[in-house]
Amino acid sequence: MQWTDDGIVLGVRRHGETGCILEVLTAEHGRHLGLVHGGRSRRMQPTLQPGNRLRATWRARIDEGLGSFAVEPITFAASRLMGSGLALYGVGHMAALLRLLPERDPHPALYEAAGVLIEHLDDRAVAPALMVRFELAVLSELGFGLDLSACAATGGNDALVYVSPRSGRAVSASAGEPYRDKLLALPPFLRERDRPGSGWRVPDAHDVTEGFTLTGYFLDQHIWGPRDLRPPEERARFVAIGTSPTP
Repeated sequence: MQWTDDGIVLGVRRHGETGCILEVLTAEHGRHLGLVHGGRSRRMQPTLQPGNRLRATWRARIDEGLGSFAVEPITFAASRLMGSGLALYGVGHMAALLRLLPERDPHPALYEAAGVLIEHLDDRAVAPALMVRFELAVLSELGFGLDLSACAATGGNDALVYVSPRSGRAVSASAGEPYRDKLLALPPFLRERDRPGSGWRVPDAHDVTEGFTLTGYFLDQHIWGPRDLRPPEERARFVAIGTSPTP
């Protein structure tokens, strides 16, 4: 068995004296693991850093086996991200989210989204909002997507300011007013009509905090809680830095 694909490095762990197990998110073969012979060498270590993009060829005798990778670097994002605490926590949290996906299950939309996120993780102005959107994308890929396009009660798409914690659907200001204490806030930057290129503004810390509260609730309800998992520590640290009023 053999294939070649582009991938984003999610992590590595030691294997033997000189090798390592490489974990990558690939464009067409999903999250995949494989052995890299000599992966702990000085020559290979710069390539196998989380956030880097590479070209990977996977080989195995049988499809179900661990197999081995031969890799060639494409971009070295890690060298740029290492100078930012926000970016380092962001890479760690992104990898933790992607590990929620079944291994070898293709998710091309998430692959593209992860690439965009990595390009901006060291930009404090936009990285937190992109991470909120990435969490929403992970929820959607796992079958728990939110419907933020229209009000669950009226079917309209005006003044959508709440989300129902039961249905995951948007609720308008008028329909949700009697139940506002039981609803989650829908920050403006997540509204369907409020997107980049259509008068979109960079969200402020308050809006981003509400976004993380929203995604965190549904991640806990549908993913972390049922799997008896705790939210990654990297998430809390990323949120703390990304929503802080000062750089």
